Amino acid sequence: ARMNDFEANVTGSFFLVAASMLWVGWTLLPAKLGDFLVASDFAAVGARRRLWIWMFRIHLFGHVIAVMAFVALATLVAGSTARIVVWPAVAVVGTGLMMGAIAAAFYYHFGAWGSLDMEGKSDETVQGFVDSLRVTTEYVTCLVRFGRVFFGVGQMVLVVGLMLPQAGPWPLWLLGSGGLLGLAGMALTMGLPDDLRLYRPVFHLNALWLAAFGVVTLTLG
Repeated sequence: ARMNDFEANVTGSFFLVAASMLWVGWTLLPAKLGDFLVASDFAAVGARRRLWIWMFRIHLFGHVIAVMAFVALATLVAGSTARIVVWPAVAVVGTGLMMGAIAAAFYYHFGAWGSLDMEGKSDETVQGFVDSLRVTTEYVTCLVRFGRVFFGVGQMVLVVGLMLPQAGPWPLWLLGSGGLLGLAGMALTMGLPDDLRLYRPVFHLNALWLAAFGVVTLTLG
């Protein structure tokens, strides 16, 4: 089955733009912050503050475009019974993405504002500022984990819905890889919750999966 050209082109383009913004924004960050801010982060951000701010903005808006892509995808199955699985999955995927964006905004704000506010301050003042963020950061890391788990749950349910015959002609390799990535993201986040960096390979593979989903969808028009 082939879908409407305009619908396929818009949906595929959303996926490609989202993948590009998420991956390029993160990859080109001149300073990458860890789970918890450390005093040396502010000098690293301040050295190339303008580039850091804009790359982080691109990464953040990549989450938003990704939500738009998944919602557009849900509209493609609006006329089939597969929507009863796809739409709830997209709602959970979108929740996970926006939760991740909110958590990332914490690091964006304190990285940019902190680097500016702490510029020229003594080591003791900078360390005191970092220490004051400890409790809040504990909560933010929880948001990061929940965002990743929610995305993984939604991703697995989504591919199940898209495998239904009524959903459309997406290839099995694309859907299967998405399901495996969702499972891997959940396992790494819930099984090994103390080091959020372990999720990094899943992030890069998910960006590749979003791009592949975009290319395939464009060809289905």
